[in-house]
Amino acid sequence: MDRKHRGNVRALRRQVLLLSFLSFCSWTASEQIQYSIPEEMPKGSIVGNLAKDLGLNARELAQRNLHAVSVDDRQYFSISAENGKLYVNERIDREGICDTTALCLVNFEAVVENPLNTFHITVVIQDINDNAPYFANGYIKLEVSESSALGTRFLLGRVEDPDIGMNSLQDYQINPNQYFTIEGRESKDGKKFAELVLQKPLDREREQSFQLTLVAIDGGEPRKTGTMQIRIDVTDTNDNFPVFSQELYKATLRENMPVGSFVLQIVASDDDEGTNAQISYHFINVPRNGQEKFSLNSVNGTITLKVPLDFEETKEYTMTAAAKDGGGLMTHCNIEITVLDENDNFPEVTIVSLFSPVPEDSISGTLIALINVKDKDTGDNGKIACNLEKHLPFKIIPSSNNYYKLQTDSPLDREEHSEYNITIIATDQGTPELSTHKTISLLISDINDNFPSFEKSSYSIFVPENNPSGASIFTVKAVDPDVGKNSRITYSILHSNIKELPISSYISINSETGALYAQRAFDYEQFREFQLQVKAQDGGSPPLSSNVTVRVFIMDRNDNSPRILSPSQEAKGSALFDMVPRSAEAGYLVTKVVAVDADSGHNAWLSYHIIQATEPGFFTVGSHTGEIRTSRAFVEKDAAKQKLAILVKDNGQPSLSATVTLNLVFAENFQEALPEMKNQPISSDYQSDLQFYLVLALALMSFLFLLTVILVILLKLRRSGNPKFLQCFAPVPHSKAGAIFPPNFEDGTLPYSYQLCLSSESRKNEVTFLTPNIQIADNILWNNTSAVPILNNGENNSNSEMERTDQLLWKRFVIPSMKRWQCIPLWEILQKIWD
Repeated sequence: MDRKHRGNVRALRRQVLLLSFLSFCSWTASEQIQYSIPEEMPKGSIVGNLAKDLGLNARELAQRNLHAVSVDDRQYFSISAENGKLYVNERIDREGICDTTALCLVNFEAVVENPLNTFHITVVIQDINDNAPYFANGYIKLEVSESSALGTRFLLGRVEDPDIGMNSLQDYQINPNQYFTIEGRESKDGKKFAELVLQKPLDREREQSFQLTLVAIDGGEPRKTGTMQIRIDVTDTNDNFPVFSQELYKATLRENMPVGSFVLQIVASDDDEGTNAQISYHFINVPRNGQEKFSLNSVNGTITLKVPLDFEETKEYTMTAAAKDGGGLMTHCNIEITVLDENDNFPEVTIVSLFSPVPEDSISGTLIALINVKDKDTGDNGKIACNLEKHLPFKIIPSSNNYYKLQTDSPLDREEHSEYNITIIATDQGTPELSTHKTISLLISDINDNFPSFEKSSYSIFVPENNPSGASIFTVKAVDPDVGKNSRITYSILHSNIKELPISSYISINSETGALYAQRAFDYEQFREFQLQVKAQDGGSPPLSSNVTVRVFIMDRNDNSPRILSPSQEAKGSALFDMVPRSAEAGYLVTKVVAVDADSGHNAWLSYHIIQATEPGFFTVGSHTGEIRTSRAFVEKDAAKQKLAILVKDNGQPSLSATVTLNLVFAENFQEALPEMKNQPISSDYQSDLQFYLVLALALMSFLFLLTVILVILLKLRRSGNPKFLQCFAPVPHSKAGAIFPPNFEDGTLPYSYQLCLSSESRKNEVTFLTPNIQIADNILWNNTSAVPILNNGENNSNSEMERTDQLLWKRFVIPSMKRWQCIPLWEILQKIWD
């Protein structure tokens, strides 16, 4: 390669690099990668830094495996896995790839992995002047009669140059001579050819032949040339030219005509005789595709088909044939061969515009896609009808110029079908029919047309009391078949049936998850259930919502210890005593422990146990009644003062308990028991209180003494037959403020108000108690059938039962009070007076 040519190559490469840079800038704007290179670059030449243009650094390049993928058989380019540069992989011949097409493109895909992505790479192959013009025949011999007229033209062979533009054939030159000039002309198909024009009469006697050199020159830089040697022999006068039967021969062929078929025959005649009348036929000025398709018999002028025709490739062939006689005279005729179309091409379906996704509330007739259909065939073979493959809520209607509109035909529902695969069938009207299937994937976008729905119509939550504050107790769940923000549900509490405090002080809800949280520890004994309304609202516009009722049930826990109501535990430093007659037999009812539990259910079931006793085994306690009874009779060796510790335990898990200590004194009367009681230590506070009570007791006893005298007088009058003038008053009911009950009281004995009445019809004192206003108290106080039913008036009881009832009542209510007041029992005073 000379220096000038190398300089031109470098200048061309600079232009190519500039074009590459401009192409890359264009790609940056249009998000397509395009390079431009000249053809015939050496293998290994750099096209561009693809990794840099894709925005991949060296670390990503090693991880993502950048490589080229081509659907062609030839792999013209390769990508370096190390630096990401694009290299020429093999020789690129623009003429071999694109023939005479002005814009020559090589397309391939660049693939990166992790994640997978593809980039469409287009390389524009620029033409270089690498082909010199060449003649089909490098040598031509012409026989020109010396009688040829001035201006006679002689057609020379066709010149071919695969290059395009300025690199293709531009001009002809012939070596200087005095007889002939060269004139370039252009055929119907745009090809240039040369004609030799006679400028001066020939004289065979002076010059019998000429040797000329025809030069074909292209417009490249540097220019390239092709030469053809022309020998011209001057012959004797042959004054008759061959004459064709017609100037233009036409033929029509079907594109599926078999090879070897007859096309047409050209016929020429010559009025000369001898060798001057012998005619031979040959093609001149024939395009390359014509030479490949047809052959001409030089003797009879018959043209036959050499290779199959393709209407879509070439619809018409225009050729020139020459008839030459033996004297060298030659005449030309034109041949036009038209190719008829056959239905050998399938319709082509192109999606011009696709509007996806489509809102599900689109009205009927909404445009989905604009489709173009075409067929390379002509006539009925190119007429196309489009239909949809199966019944779908869409329709396809023709528009204009082979365009069709795909539209909705009925309402859409994204929740039923979120995506459609629409198959379009394009069928031509040829024989036989040919059809093409094209599938479009259409997405349906969501609108907010569905309300949130809860999994249940209502919820019931069971929460144990004393739950930790802030803990999650339940989660409500609503679903929305919509998508995106239309299905993004937020939860809130509307209202509740709790009036005392706002619901937020009891329950809160996580607006995103629907989780309910207890804001405080619940107390079963305070309230047992409440309900609230929870709203679920989606994020659509406008938002849709639904409500659900949530009922919260508080479950009881064993968090309350039993409370002992009787015997009273209110004494400060002093001991209370129960007196038991020494004559008490086995099974004698000493007293009864009454307790209650604020819990409910199993947690409130109480049992009674003796955990400590002065004389183990001397007393028994009813495990469910709390009744303290003697298990044997009192003997002299037994201590007169007994101490019992009673444990009251509930049935919860774990169980809770309370204890009470009973002090029992075995004595027949109060005077006998008094020394034992006095031996107990008395606190200083109690002594000051006792002085007050003694003064008060003296005043009370004086009053009682006067009352007793009056009662005795009244009794004497009644025995003497006087009418009744004193009746017992009705039982005194409890006042609302007089009885204080523990909350949620279910088991145990309530305190009773009672009235002591004297009757003129009885020799015994009768004590009547009020019936409690809580029915359960009956069963708790007297749940042993063997016990004395004090709630009755004692009319059907024996004297012994009455006495035991009196003793029990005095021991339970009077004696404890008298121990505080240091008083003599009233019944004992009355008994002495009566006697």
